[in-house]
Amino acid sequence: MVPAGRVRGILTPMSTADASETDEPGAIAEAADAAMDAAVDAAREAGDSPVVEWGARLGYAANGVVHLMLAWLTARIAVGVSHQQASQSGALAQVAHLPLGQAALWVVTAGYALLSVWQLTEAVARHRLADRGKALAKLVGYAAVGWTAGVFAAGGHSDSNEDTAELTHAVMNVPAGQVLVGAIGVVVLAIGVYHVHKGWTSGFLRDLREHPGLAAVVAGRVGYVGKGLALLAVGVLFLVAAAKHQAGRATGLDGALRSLQQLPGGQVVLGLIALGLLAYAVYSFFRARFARV
Repeated sequence: MVPAGRVRGILTPMSTADASETDEPGAIAEAADAAMDAAVDAAREAGDSPVVEWGARLGYAANGVVHLMLAWLTARIAVGVSHQQASQSGALAQVAHLPLGQAALWVVTAGYALLSVWQLTEAVARHRLADRGKALAKLVGYAAVGWTAGVFAAGGHSDSNEDTAELTHAVMNVPAGQVLVGAIGVVVLAIGVYHVHKGWTSGFLRDLREHPGLAAVVAGRVGYVGKGLALLAVGVLFLVAAAKHQAGRATGLDGALRSLQQLPGGQVVLGLIALGLLAYAVYSFFRARFARV
């Protein structure tokens, strides 16, 4: 028979080890929660920084400049007098040709970079998964435009049509590539519908800290609807490229607008889209002042 003292001596260490193993997952979970809370607090603190706030406002103003150039290029395509791309790279090239254009491009680059930083803080600090996803999507979009602006500011060149076609070609060549390109088209169509709905219902007012006035509301409604129509045209091109297995058909905004120009009544449609992009540019300047940042 084993003495009672020895039994206690044998069982006690085993019980302690079992308890430690049992508590280990809970400790890891608590540490992960604490790390996440710290990250959220840091993101909120960064988002409340005056530098990030004013940088985001600068980014919205830069977005207005880009859309102003897009409206000009779209109008020129509508009347058949432009061979320049109605795309983000085309718009930035137009900025480069303005007086002090290179300096302006560096400002645009800084604006988009800081706007991207603010979207990153929103992606971390938001509680709802949908809000985080939206912020991440905007982060990618703003960062891409900011990168292109930086390329032009540094004296380089970028071709949105070529980049889009090359990306589509690369996707088309992977397994189930046609399906993926078609899925991209569906996503772009959904974004276009979202913009039209947001403009029609004045949902953009929720992005502002106060009512901006009638002029801003009209610009926002017309602008979001016009931009949504342009995105719908881009989405259709991706679907056509997927259906016909022709990556060259997916050439972004410029290709979509030039395809519209060939349709009956296309010039009128392009004129309306140009007006919408102009209105969106005007709204972006209002947003730079009234945005909820």
